[in-house]
Amino acid sequence: MLGILAGMVKPSGLVKPVSVTQIAGRYLAHQEGLPKLPVPPLQQTCEYYLAALTPIVDPEELNHTRKLLEEFQKPGGVGERLQKGLEQRTKKMENWLSDWWLQTAYLDYRMPVVVHSSPGVVLPRMEFSDRQGQMRYAAKLIAGVLDFKSMIDNETLPVEYLGGKPLCMNQYYQVLSSCRIPGTKRDTVVNYTLVKRPPTHITVVHNFQFFVLDVYNSDGTPLTIDQIYIQLEKIWNSSLQTNKEPIGILTSNHRNSWGKAYNNLIKDKTNKESVRAIQKSIFTVCLDAPMPRVSDDMYRTCAGVQMLHGGGSRWNSGNRWFDKTLQFIIGEDGTCGLIYEHAPAEGPPIVSLIDHVVEYMKKSEMVRTPMVPLRMPQKLRFHITPDIKKDIEEAKQNMNIMAHDLDMKVSVFSHFGKDFPKSQKMSPDAFIQMALQLAYYRIYKRCCPTYESASLRMFRLGRTDTIRSTSIDSDKFVKAMDDPAKHAIRGQAIDRHLLGLKLQAIEDLAALPEIFMDTSYAVVLHFNLSTSQVPAKTNCVMCFGPVVPDGYGVCYNPMDTHINFAVSAFNSCQDTNAARLAQALEDALLDIKTLLEQTPKAKL
Repeated sequence: MLGILAGMVKPSGLVKPVSVTQIAGRYLAHQEGLPKLPVPPLQQTCEYYLAALTPIVDPEELNHTRKLLEEFQKPGGVGERLQKGLEQRTKKMENWLSDWWLQTAYLDYRMPVVVHSSPGVVLPRMEFSDRQGQMRYAAKLIAGVLDFKSMIDNETLPVEYLGGKPLCMNQYYQVLSSCRIPGTKRDTVVNYTLVKRPPTHITVVHNFQFFVLDVYNSDGTPLTIDQIYIQLEKIWNSSLQTNKEPIGILTSNHRNSWGKAYNNLIKDKTNKESVRAIQKSIFTVCLDAPMPRVSDDMYRTCAGVQMLHGGGSRWNSGNRWFDKTLQFIIGEDGTCGLIYEHAPAEGPPIVSLIDHVVEYMKKSEMVRTPMVPLRMPQKLRFHITPDIKKDIEEAKQNMNIMAHDLDMKVSVFSHFGKDFPKSQKMSPDAFIQMALQLAYYRIYKRCCPTYESASLRMFRLGRTDTIRSTSIDSDKFVKAMDDPAKHAIRGQAIDRHLLGLKLQAIEDLAALPEIFMDTSYAVVLHFNLSTSQVPAKTNCVMCFGPVVPDGYGVCYNPMDTHINFAVSAFNSCQDTNAARLAQALEDALLDIKTLLEQTPKAKL
């Protein structure tokens, strides 16, 4: 067991976005100075692939795959041809992977974005319990996001650095004024930031009713907090009816079904204009009805569920437009957070925005509100035909099945935070990943394919690759915690390279190489543990659903003296249980700490 820890003592320091530093800089000049994402050497990827398979497939299967890989790598063979194709693609494009990744990981994916793709974030519980408190908070939050937006617009957003290297800032320019658009076979993303007259409004939704709220004066200055509050009051007072059709719930359906319903919905001119107004808006604010009261220890879990799907059609699932990139959720009962559509960005830029807004909201308000009467926010109208009503009913039923199926546990591990691993000269992320492996192994007596997202933002337009934190035994596992992390963020991991080779074959209209039709390839991509560290200064936690029916989604935010965890699974799978994994994880963290404390330092 001590061998496990030896590999952790040298923290890689590379997968710790915690230490990201910010320096002000101009966007485009900065972007052009970033290196391009490399295509890793073919032989290296094949070797790493075999190493990743070793602990998770049986020897016979492994042998078969080894033979296929030998064939694939032959000089002048298929692998070499596809590798050359990728290298050519690199010369022609800013990033050989980014367009393909956007399509395959997000826009071609046909499951609902709710639970299956869009992450939620639970913010600290607020003390208000009435609509005035809710709207005061919403007004401050809106002003805080507009303050962040001004840094994006003026290109004064501080450039982030990791390990001394500048990071790609492109994702920050994709999250505002953008929206996903459903298609019957493939979706698209629109971004209205670069149009001649960029949007100056947000959308607010209350009791399933959508409103356009202009947040800038005619001279281009943002509305003050007081002005926004007054406008929110008007919205609240003109949407008191709770019997309206929840048009927004359509966005929670399976993408093909929603694509079809969408085409039908926008045939009507009024509907089309209303939908466009939502899509163009800078972001959306959802003023939610209170959820049923729960005990304090259940509160975080219920808040996590509310951020991910709204609680079902009876509650707030219709109070959303799930295709919108950014939706801030503010409940009348003090439950606050957000949900974001994943296609344009990863968690860290979203969390930077949250950290900025939370800091902004702590500032005392400068009351200098001009006494200019403001126009009534425009209510968006929808003509609901019998067909659309049928689509809404179908979406409601499917939403309720999804809500019923999500098994969630959000917990705070309060015994220690990143302070303890750091005192042991270890990477907190490696420490938590190892505890996760131990927890899973104790329940299932086997290793499983594990995905941890690694940032590729040191490259132009970089998104993510995979750290595979599973290896032959716990000793090698920890070395895998150290080394692959270094490979992954340096563009040398295997998952995106293999995907690139496969897509290159498809683009060449060539026969798909056998390695991609091999059982091992399906096994290695079946991530029973899908994990992500999303560190924030704010005491929040991100949550997302599992990526396979018999898997778990695990997200964590290591604070100094505690760790926030969100664990998800599906109730429809008999073998998984979110609370059980969360408990096993807590036990594993404590057991590893005990082991370290009982070990004389000299032996490590």
